[in-house]
Amino acid sequence: MNKRLMRDDKPVWPKRAVITGGMPYGNKTLHFGHVGGMFIHADIFARFLRDRIGEENVIFVSGTDCYGSPIMEAYRKLKEDGYEGTIEEYVKGNHEKQKKTLADYKISPNLFGASALGEAGKMHTKVSAEIFNKLYENGYIEKLSTLQFYDEEKQVFLNGRQVLGKCPIPGCCSDKAYADECSLGHQYMPSELINPVSALSGQKPSLKAVTNWYFCLEDLIDLMKERNDALRKGSNTRRYSLDTIGEFLGKPSVIIPRKNMKDQAALESLFPKFEKIDEEKKSFVQFIFENLDARDEAKKILEEKGVHYTSGKTLVPFRLSGNVDWGVKVPDKEDQKDLTFWVWPESLWAPISFTRTYLESKGLPEDEWKKWWDSDDAMVYQFIGEDNIYFYAIAEMGIFTGLKYKKEEHPDMAAINLPHIIPNRHVLFMDKKASSSSDIKPPMADELLAYYTPEQLRMHFMSLGLSSKSVSFKPQVYMPKEEQEGIDMVLKEGNLLTNVFNRLIRSCFYAVQNNYEGKIPSNEITPSIVELSKKTIAEYERHMYNHDFHRISYTLDDYIREINKHWVNNVKKADNTGDPELRKQIVADCFYACKIIAILVHPIAPDGCEMFREYMNIDKSLWNWDKILDPISSYVGDLDNHELKELLPRVDFFKKHESQFADAE
Repeated sequence: MNKRLMRDDKPVWPKRAVITGGMPYGNKTLHFGHVGGMFIHADIFARFLRDRIGEENVIFVSGTDCYGSPIMEAYRKLKEDGYEGTIEEYVKGNHEKQKKTLADYKISPNLFGASALGEAGKMHTKVSAEIFNKLYENGYIEKLSTLQFYDEEKQVFLNGRQVLGKCPIPGCCSDKAYADECSLGHQYMPSELINPVSALSGQKPSLKAVTNWYFCLEDLIDLMKERNDALRKGSNTRRYSLDTIGEFLGKPSVIIPRKNMKDQAALESLFPKFEKIDEEKKSFVQFIFENLDARDEAKKILEEKGVHYTSGKTLVPFRLSGNVDWGVKVPDKEDQKDLTFWVWPESLWAPISFTRTYLESKGLPEDEWKKWWDSDDAMVYQFIGEDNIYFYAIAEMGIFTGLKYKKEEHPDMAAINLPHIIPNRHVLFMDKKASSSSDIKPPMADELLAYYTPEQLRMHFMSLGLSSKSVSFKPQVYMPKEEQEGIDMVLKEGNLLTNVFNRLIRSCFYAVQNNYEGKIPSNEITPSIVELSKKTIAEYERHMYNHDFHRISYTLDDYIREINKHWVNNVKKADNTGDPELRKQIVADCFYACKIIAILVHPIAPDGCEMFREYMNIDKSLWNWDKILDPISSYVGDLDNHELKELLPRVDFFKKHESQFADAE
């Protein structure tokens, strides 16, 4: 696990790392929340690790989630409007658009695959079969006959997104609930959905029994509790994530409003053994049962009596298969044939498929992926949105545990090597959860690039503090004219680079070009600058280890402004006193600091930093963290013989968007 750092601890990095970004559905291009809420953070961390532990030791994968009812439903509507392509062509078109958007934002996966297309699709089908068979062998798969929605008018079973209703989970504020999950990720059985309506006919669907494969997630509840306790005690996993996980680790329960119980005592006499939470100030009573069978018996009694209830959060069997045509084939087993995987489980192991696809493309052995996903000296970091905590931090952890151990075994959940889950809170839009029905339509990711550079947006989204709270994204260009006052807050963090750091770099280059024949002075660096640099690097590395990206922006701001102040104050002093040695010292100090700033900013604003490296005439060893505190001479040898690339007037390392110059005129 990613251990919690004590006061004086230094981060310990794995020898190898896999970074994953959540899988966007293949029915759309990327909106600003996909990119700003998750992908940019994953990319910054991946780029940092490439510098920190070596590019060859990092694999960053993501891809398009090609299957699932959202894609099928979007394709169905498109066909009704006259689209003539196949569903594969539809998904491929969106996949290519997603891939281009990520490239435009300088997001750099080693592989951005697609679960249904090309070599990644073939590998994903193979991996899915292997995982199913291993889970079956280890005793974690069972057949269950459950109720599925059926449209009597259309004479078809309905997939998840073809049914709309109200989420049955108490307190849920989702505005959309589907057959067995709501838009906030809550899981329930189809029979619990409140006021279901078929998207095909607009009628209330019936429920018919179907048999599917399920992963026995509920049998792992004790192991998941042990895992959550271990993470809470010794890891730097985000607290709200652990709290969310904990909500699902209680025993099965039903919650009954008092107004629905005419005779509570008579009802209780029919229930199997239970515990009760009955507080006078609350409008409901909660009945807690030993297991799901006991809860289901109580639910049957309530339904027979016509008593309305809701189910409390707990672990339930996690559906693996379904009956839709567009999906990854499930291996035929026992009497179950021609089934396909439900999209959620196969999307959870898709990053393994993508890792294997990437390694295979490099000509490496078939089992090479295990060194990245299963070795004690490796770590998998998964960046997700908070709505998906249930799937990644609970269901995936259960499945991956079930792949490693047989059902009767009891592993040490504090020692088991499982992915480190990094959930971000929501990026709001104009103080509200982004919605296409809002007064101001939230922008797609591509649209923002008409007003801001990728590096400006990367700096801003990094700084939002999504590790602990939902934060509003307020691009001034989308506000009514009368509200466009003062600085555009999207530019605030980027100005640190486009204004302050730019000016500092140029001042250093012009100084050596005008005074020292284009050569950096070879002075020893002022001790206070070295100490400030050590402190900044240590802070930055701790924040990166903890994925506190907004704190990185504070650390950079303090350091860059302090170095800029060192330049301004001392150059002025040198000019006023006519002290050439002081000026020479300041130039040496600030070039050294600019080198360190470039290394720290490199994961966030890569293009500007690569340009700095090019003008410094240093090879890629500049990004090697083992040398981060070394003098510039350690990269180039004798500074007296090292030439910098000439910097012409008005050349910027970190650029503003052309539209921002138009606004300034």
